[in-house]
Amino acid sequence: MMKYKGYTGEVVYDNEARLFHGDVIGTKAVITFQGKTVDELEQAFKDSVDTYIEWCKKRDVEPEKSFSGNLHIRISSKEHERLAQEALERNMSLNSFIVEKLTTGNR
Repeated sequence: MMKYKGYTGEVVYDNEARLFHGDVIGTKAVITFQGKTVDELEQAFKDSVDTYIEWCKKRDVEPEKSFSGNLHIRISSKEHERLAQEALERNMSLNSFIVEKLTTGNR
């Protein structure tokens, strides 16, 4: 994994092409990069992120951030109700309750 300006890049090595290539993860935008050496790869990652940010700026669009902190999930209505009831019994918001369960491993 690579990090730059709040973006995360995931890298794989293509043995046949003898090339590293990567994608910025956690965004809907398709941001890719590649390089033959680690130095090339790191620079290409930074250049791709900077190009994406500049592209957004020119179009007056807010750039997406990797892992914004918003997580949208789908669960059954019964499970939703059960979690909401459990949160209510603990005098917590549903969001706080789920965050606590996820971060403490208390499932």
